[in-house]
Amino acid sequence: MNDESQKEKLRQHFARRVTTQARVVLDTWQNIHEDKALSGALRNEFAAAADKLVRYALRFEMAAHADAGKRILALLEHWPANTNLGDELERQLQDAIDTLSRSTLRRTDHQNAEAPHQFRRTPVYIALGNEEMASRLIRQLEFFGFRASAFATGDELIEACALHKPETILMDVNFGGSTNGGLATIEQLQERHDTPIPIIFMSDEDGSIETRLRASRCGGEEFFYPAVDPGQLIEKIETYTHGNTVEPYKVLVLDDSRAQAKYMETVLRKAGMTAHIITDPMQIIHALEEFSPEIIILDMYMPGCTGMEIARVIRQQDRFHSVPIIYLSAEEDVTKQLHAMSLGGDDFLTKPIDPKHLIATIHNRGRRARSLLALMIRDSLTGLFNHTHTMHLLDQEIVRARQKGQSLCFAMIDIDYFKKVNDTFGHPIGDRVLRSLSMFLKQRLRKTDHIGRYGGEEFAIILPDTRPSDARNVLNEIRERFSELQQPAGDQEFKVTFSCGVASWSDESSQSLCERADRALYTSKAEGRNCVTLADD
Repeated sequence: MNDESQKEKLRQHFARRVTTQARVVLDTWQNIHEDKALSGALRNEFAAAADKLVRYALRFEMAAHADAGKRILALLEHWPANTNLGDELERQLQDAIDTLSRSTLRRTDHQNAEAPHQFRRTPVYIALGNEEMASRLIRQLEFFGFRASAFATGDELIEACALHKPETILMDVNFGGSTNGGLATIEQLQERHDTPIPIIFMSDEDGSIETRLRASRCGGEEFFYPAVDPGQLIEKIETYTHGNTVEPYKVLVLDDSRAQAKYMETVLRKAGMTAHIITDPMQIIHALEEFSPEIIILDMYMPGCTGMEIARVIRQQDRFHSVPIIYLSAEEDVTKQLHAMSLGGDDFLTKPIDPKHLIATIHNRGRRARSLLALMIRDSLTGLFNHTHTMHLLDQEIVRARQKGQSLCFAMIDIDYFKKVNDTFGHPIGDRVLRSLSMFLKQRLRKTDHIGRYGGEEFAIILPDTRPSDARNVLNEIRERFSELQQPAGDQEFKVTFSCGVASWSDESSQSLCERADRALYTSKAEGRNCVTLADD
């Protein structure tokens, strides 16, 4: 290798390091932008990422990145630590972020007149022998808001992971052209990380039990044989990434000892949970209504009543019939503990409480409770709310809109010519189209919006505190982007569109609002499909 090629290789290496750090800044900003209520907690992380970007960019003589980073740092001087981001400063920072986004575009991106895409995720890394498959996957993943990068060698992959730990890695078992080369790379890679990276393995061969065990031991979550199409892989990648952030458990604690209650509150909040503490058992009904807990912790013996009596009162309300109840007591008599649980409890912890034991118990009970609730209120195919629960949420949002004097919009979406998709490509491909649209909607709408599968190929969206023009614009942008997505079907690809009707709530019943949105959807269908229609008031 001559001097010039060596210099070029070094320059590319440094450029990757700077652009990788730039994307860390962009990802952190995206998290701030999505939930400003938590922005104060991310302020210092954002500042540290921008400072690191400036240092890298100056060291490697990448002026555009350095200037954008300096501008961000200058603006951050006006954002006090531990405070949430204000609207005016957010607009100024967004301009600086847009500048950085343009600086971070790949050379091929500069040919695209479209605004720079701000990715919602930390990266997904792809290590496949088939470059065409890797490129196809990257295009698909970017449509779904992921940032994906492909690697040609194991050394490049390990270097990239050292700079920025990925959400997940898609790895060919025989990557690099050698038998089990991908497995060896992953084993080497995982040794460098305290927590393992989830790995999705692909193989052109039906691996032996030894190969599959080795894959599992080094972090393999899936072992695909034969290779699957991009649609299936994206669904799996979504499963093993943190796109759907787990909401903190909402825990209600009733303990007549204020000191014990405050201690519990501190333990729960340190574990990232949302705690609501009461010391008077007579406040339990009000607390249940106001807080809607997912898990309840009750002291066994309190003045005026016992935890068992409170548990029986809670269980008399259908809404809280399946909420886990954990008793706390110094009671060590196993017979009495079992009797207490027979009266409505699910677990029993003895005082003094071991914080690790408490948190582990809450996580175990909480996961199971959420799984059971999901079976009751969610559609099994798409993971969206089912029809019944969607209507329940709409009724709740109407009450809230009426109380707060806020706007509310309801939208109905129908996939165009969906029967033709099923007839042409088969029902499994049709199901994948439904899942891809559900994923598309979840990633592009707010956490406060509610998305449901209304039935068949119809979806319903509830948009609280949203003006009709904003609802139409957001859904129209989603419609345009979704219509560009290539849907894989074996060796073929095809595109799908949807029609949409949007209605703004006008002090009416949920049934009336749904009917107006449905009529607007019918208008979209009648006017040629693949469009969004706003209902008349």
